[in-house]
Amino acid sequence: MKELCKKAGADDVGFVSIERQEIADQKPDILSILPETKTLISIVSRMNRDAVRTATRSIANHEFHETYTSVNEAARHIVKELEAMGIPAVNAVAAFPMEVQDFPGKSWPVSHKPIAEAAGMGKIGFHRNVIHPKFGNFILLDTILIGAAVTDDTKPLDYSPCVECKLCVAACPVEAIGPDGSFNFSACYSHNYREFLGGFLDWTEQVADAKDKHDYREKVSDGEVVSMWQSLSFKPSYKAAYCISVCPAGEDVISPYLEDRVGFAERHVKPLQQTAETIYVLPNSDAETLVPSRFPAKTVKQVRWNVGAKDIFSYLFNITLTFQRRKAGDLNATYHLRLTGDMPLEATITIAQRRIEIEFGLTGDPDLVIEATSETWMGAFEQGFELESALKTGDIKLEGPQALFHRLADCFPTYGDIN
Repeated sequence: MKELCKKAGADDVGFVSIERQEIADQKPDILSILPETKTLISIVSRMNRDAVRTATRSIANHEFHETYTSVNEAARHIVKELEAMGIPAVNAVAAFPMEVQDFPGKSWPVSHKPIAEAAGMGKIGFHRNVIHPKFGNFILLDTILIGAAVTDDTKPLDYSPCVECKLCVAACPVEAIGPDGSFNFSACYSHNYREFLGGFLDWTEQVADAKDKHDYREKVSDGEVVSMWQSLSFKPSYKAAYCISVCPAGEDVISPYLEDRVGFAERHVKPLQQTAETIYVLPNSDAETLVPSRFPAKTVKQVRWNVGAKDIFSYLFNITLTFQRRKAGDLNATYHLRLTGDMPLEATITIAQRRIEIEFGLTGDPDLVIEATSETWMGAFEQGFELESALKTGDIKLEGPQALFHRLADCFPTYGDIN
């Protein structure tokens, strides 16, 4: 099986039984795709490093897309060979297309990273990318589901290739990766994926909202329009992915870093930091404050958060994605949330040491109790929301210092339209 996969074009391959505990949470989705699945094949395709490292992002994006094509073609060839042997098999697809019709719900049929870790193809590093022990993070992943057991069920690595150099922290233009290991999903998503998914949705709304061509051109530059055209015509472009570009980990990659760490940063990190470019940020976010001071060559532009919430459960998950650690500062507080109306719910929000946790149910001693209708709560962080008015009408009731409500709201960007 390994020989078949490598002959098809895979640079490395591992095998994971459907019964492995590491992927238990994915089992229902996997079996819905191929009910006969007994084994998952994790395959790796290596990218050309210098193409990904260049500050000329059109070249880097081309390398990403060509490697996606390569890994999918390899998987397709493997599936074809297995079918000829009478073995059921499906390529779960390395990237797009995905099940986006339920956006912003789960769109990926299979999560490749946990499967790759279970198959010994690497470990997830400080920057949330899989680092292969030999090729580093300059890889793309795919998964094949097959209706047969294999004799060699590979095991996870017993070490991490990540050296925790934090060059990914230094290079990221929106500090999506915090120095403490935290991850600001909304910062990464709003900038790097500007021409994907929610970013594309925001652009279409800008078109719809424009009064005429002059109004539109005041909001969207010619360069942004042409860049969106390029993404529509030649596959979507990542705006950064700098965390991958600067990573020195992996046997084939690490020597220059170990020989001259300062020189490595000068060669690979500094050009990205000094690139003049537009950085897309959410209003009142950490990134909006951070970019001008850290990266004076870059220009900030506000965009809307377009991962909408259909119910209170997804809304609570949403605020974990948009939590701003720097804005939270020294806040250390527990909030009890009692929601009434059509979607009643009780939850505990804890913010401490610049991190947020949300639990269903009321736990611990609250510093502030918030009672509100679900509809009012889901609009509490929107632009134009007036707490005093909501308190007067009884849509929100507080038990505790009102200032703590404002501190809570300050931990998140402003949702809604850009004024």
